[in-house]
This record gives sequence, C-alpha cells and structure tokens, in this order.
Amino acid sequence: MSYTFLTARYANAEQTAAIAETEEAASVALSAVDTPEDWAALMASGIPIAPYEQPDPTLEDYRSAIQAHVDATAQARNYDSAVSCASYVASGNPVWAAEAQAFVAWRDAVWAYAFAELDKVQSGQREQPTVADFVAEVQAVLPMEWPE
Repeated sequence: MSYTFLTARYANAEQTAAIAETEEAASVALSAVDTPEDWAALMASGIPIAPYEQPDPTLEDYRSAIQAHVDATAQARNYDSAVSCASYVASGNPVWAAEAQAFVAWRDAVWAYAFAELDKVQSGQREQPTVADFVAEVQAVLPMEWPE
C-alpha cells in the first residue's frame, strides 16, 4: 500500500522505527527492517520526523530495578540472590543467620521506602525520578550494613 504521510515520530532512540499518521490509515508503524518499502517512502517524503520521546518509567521498571539492587546486594556478599540470602535466617551457622537477619530487615525497609516514595509520585507529591536516580536514592537513604 502507498501512503500519503501527514506526520511522523520516531518510535525508538535508534531512529529505526516510526509511527506515522497518514491520509489512508489513522496511524501506521513503520521500520527499516519490517516495512522497508514504506520506511523508504517515509524517508523520501520530506516530512519532518519528530524525535523519539522516552516514555516515563512504569512501576514495573522501578520494581525490576529495585529487585536487581536487592539481588546485587546479596550477591556482593557471595549469596546467589536475595532469596538465597534470606533463606539463611534460621541457619545453624550464627554468622550466616546474622547476615540473613540483617539482610531481611534491610530488604523490607528498601521495599517499604520504594513503595512509599512511588505512591508519592502517583499522588503528585513528588516529581517522577528516573529509574537510575531512584535506585541511587534508595542506595543513599538505605545503605546495607552487614553485621561484623
């Protein structure tokens, strides 16, 4: 199908895909890989293509990043994951049990803080941070302190 392009916006930062408004269809997704002929027609059309706009992070983006931080903290102490570290809470080895107890308390504080701050974002009480800034904030506010 041949399109008459009205407007377009890049759909990714690499500028290899776009969403275009056309006379023939409300909007169409085009890419250099999947629709090369239509992509070439868009490039040749001469219409300006608006830059890609990074969407705001989702709650899942924050959740995944916080979980990765929690897992990485356990892994830095040679546990396989947060779940693995927490599983030592009743260990017969007093060092491992103490580490697990400290870790579980820290993990719970991290999640409580994250949920409270993200609720503030959703209610408009604070600006929405980037995911990286939010993880850095959590690290600064709640550093993990392992027992000696």
